[in-house]
Amino acid sequence: MAKLSKIGRLFIIKTRFEAWLVIYAIALGAVERGRFYLESYPGYGGWMLALACTGVVFIAGAKLLDSIPKRQPALAAGPYPARSARHAPIGRSRPRRQPLRHAAERRTSRHTD
Repeated sequence: MAKLSKIGRLFIIKTRFEAWLVIYAIALGAVERGRFYLESYPGYGGWMLALACTGVVFIAGAKLLDSIPKRQPALAAGPYPARSARHAPIGRSRPRRQPLRHAAERRTSRHTD
């Protein structure tokens, strides 16, 4: 039973590269089968069967690529805090008050010259 599990691991698609190789092989077989249908069934029926063969490649390829587990990052990083804004969220259409030059000119200052 252990040997069967070792042999079975050979048929598991682990990476996206392996999935693309399998999709390529399916596409080659589908095109060859489509050519056979075009020769065997001339006319509308042959074209429909050939299109069905090539359409299956898209469905199977999508399923294969979706079945590949996502790689986990080497360093698990949590959600980062949002960046704080440097300026107030005021658009260009709204004018800003210009800062005063001297401390005595500020409204909150109690300094007198």
